Amino acid sequence: MPHVDVYTMIIAGCGMVILSYFFSVINKATRIPSVLLLLATGIGIRYGLQMMDVAFMVPPLAVEFLGTLGLIMIVLEAGLDLEVRRDKLGLIRGSFFSALVILLVSSLGVAGILFWWLPDTSFMQCLVYAISLCVVSSAIVLPSVHHLSPLKKEFLVYEASFSDVIGIMAFNFLTAGTAITVQSTAWFFGSIPVALVLSLVVCFGLMMLLVKNRINVKFFLVFAVLILVYVGGKKMALPSLLTVLIFGMVVNNWEWVTWPPLKRYFSDESVDDTAAFLKSITAESAFLIRTFFFVLFGMNIDLVFLQNPQVWQLGSLIVAALLVLRFIYLRILHRYDLFPELFYIPRGLITVLLFYKIPEWQRIDAFDEGVLFFVILATNLIMMLGSMLYRDVPVELHEPSPQPTDS
Repeated sequence: MPHVDVYTMIIAGCGMVILSYFFSVINKATRIPSVLLLLATGIGIRYGLQMMDVAFMVPPLAVEFLGTLGLIMIVLEAGLDLEVRRDKLGLIRGSFFSALVILLVSSLGVAGILFWWLPDTSFMQCLVYAISLCVVSSAIVLPSVHHLSPLKKEFLVYEASFSDVIGIMAFNFLTAGTAITVQSTAWFFGSIPVALVLSLVVCFGLMMLLVKNRINVKFFLVFAVLILVYVGGKKMALPSLLTVLIFGMVVNNWEWVTWPPLKRYFSDESVDDTAAFLKSITAESAFLIRTFFFVLFGMNIDLVFLQNPQVWQLGSLIVAALLVLRFIYLRILHRYDLFPELFYIPRGLITVLLFYKIPEWQRIDAFDEGVLFFVILATNLIMMLGSMLYRDVPVELHEPSPQPTDS
């Protein structure tokens, strides 16, 4: 293996960031998801190194580490984008139930397919795998909705964010112990109000760091505190991802806070200025982490799985189930329009992160990792197709022009 010095690594890292920026430009111009281009870059690097007889392996721990950081940044970014107003309560409620019902039904459906397809497995094992395959990736949805109408954009952003949080909570519940008991169930549901109270305490503590801190270095201090809260909550089996989401929403919707002492201590103007800068820093950090995560994950993908007909067959069954079940639900909820919401089913960062977190005692030896790669690539290609076919101003949404009247 040739010697790789520090300067070569710096050049490679900077090159990936620059390339990722151009992929974002390409995404806006062509609607090809930048994530697909990053994965293709990683796959290309893998096979380029193989052609040069360079042995290189990306440790799963590195992918999991970047995935965890990316998850926190992406959920925070989503929270900072979500506006809670009275006229949007119906949209928020609809997107929440869309995420909840579609995730529940899809997980049961995919678990049934895995249970039928794979021998010597329990339904609970299959359900754990199914949840990781059924969570919509907000890391991919958020950068891919810029060209949609405001209503569609907000619906998909809310839905993907809720899908992340609900999916991770359900996954943590199913993998917390070897058996689901009354005590574990009670702790799971009881931990939600505990997490909400913790979220409020953390929110106002972080607000003090942001608004009242006179030291210039404060935004990455806030990130460090959020990461510690998330990891600490995970250790105590608390849904701490809620804390990250709620913090972002509180900062972005400070006008809803009406308690006079808080309003005097944190003025709307100071919070708005801080929120604008925090959004910028969070978006930049999420972009950076997302870049390295998907390139490194792409380097882990071996295209040999495409030669395995079992991977094609099982992967196609799973993707078809995801589309059909989403179609059925959206058809009931949005009778007038299914496009392009039906196609926004990308799997990505959360799916990979949860897959690597499946405990050893719940692993299915017969499950081919190629199915994971197939589902991720196929769902992103489906989203790309829907995005390309969508017109910015759909004809069916045009309002009729007022007709002139005779005076």
